[in-house]
Amino acid sequence: MIKSLLVLLVSTFFLHTNAQWNDPEQKEMNASARKGVSGNFIQLTDGITHYEIAGSPKKGVVVLVHGFSVPYFIWNGFFENLVQQGYQVIRFDEFGRGYSDRLKKNYTSAVYTQQIKDLLKGLNIKTPVNIIGVSFGGIVSTNFTLAYPQLVKKVILIDPASERNNNKGTVQELEKWMGMNSDKRAESQLEDFKYPSKFPNWVTDYKVQMQFKGTRMALASTRFHYDSINYLDRYKSLNNLKKSVLLIWGTEDHTVPLKYSDSIKAVLNVHFLEVNDAGHLPYLEKPTIVNKAVLEFLQQK
Repeated sequence: MIKSLLVLLVSTFFLHTNAQWNDPEQKEMNASARKGVSGNFIQLTDGITHYEIAGSPKKGVVVLVHGFSVPYFIWNGFFENLVQQGYQVIRFDEFGRGYSDRLKKNYTSAVYTQQIKDLLKGLNIKTPVNIIGVSFGGIVSTNFTLAYPQLVKKVILIDPASERNNNKGTVQELEKWMGMNSDKRAESQLEDFKYPSKFPNWVTDYKVQMQFKGTRMALASTRFHYDSINYLDRYKSLNNLKKSVLLIWGTEDHTVPLKYSDSIKAVLNVHFLEVNDAGHLPYLEKPTIVNKAVLEFLQQK
């Protein structure tokens, strides 16, 4: 309760002053903003979700869960490859990101878990899915699997959030998030790559979401309200479900360094792929290697 009040007070201050930053959040996320946007939209329990679904479910269904702030374009290329390989693939923008609704509530783990459950129900997905989460999406995918194990077949974690980036919010951190320079925030996303020059449109694509009211609030609220429980305890709990898990990690990851893979491997039984010469998003920098490993894993009985 106290945390929620702090979020409200600090965010209200920043939303009503231009003292520290030039506010880029001038647009409402509504039907007008979504006009002409690729993908689809669906009304779920908490709001409208932007998603894309393609391919045949004959080989199986794969759900892609993006990271902390980059919306579903983070799966460009990987999404299409899985579709070409015969899978039905779903990707979506988490609430507060991309073209999904900005919520007027705390962004807790329950919100993200409910969003995935509602999306699968809304799309009439009846068979267990394979879920793939990158970065923060790794813990989101894990929490969903723990909550609804009957809905998940296999789990793939790509450079997932670890104990290094548990969300332990402070007022100072909230001030930082609410007062962030959106251009710098967008440019900082290139730090996820070892070879950022190969992704010339990344910053421009990221900036699109920053013009919509409530985006920074969503990021700040997630930092404050997502599970404070040790992430390693959540990964460890996957063992009890006897799920097959593939862990993938880029050796040059500076966002969540490779050494944190040891912490996860110490508590969770996994198949492990170390991807050389790649940063935080190895499936984008080394697609041939990662795509091959993912397909082999999905095809295993």
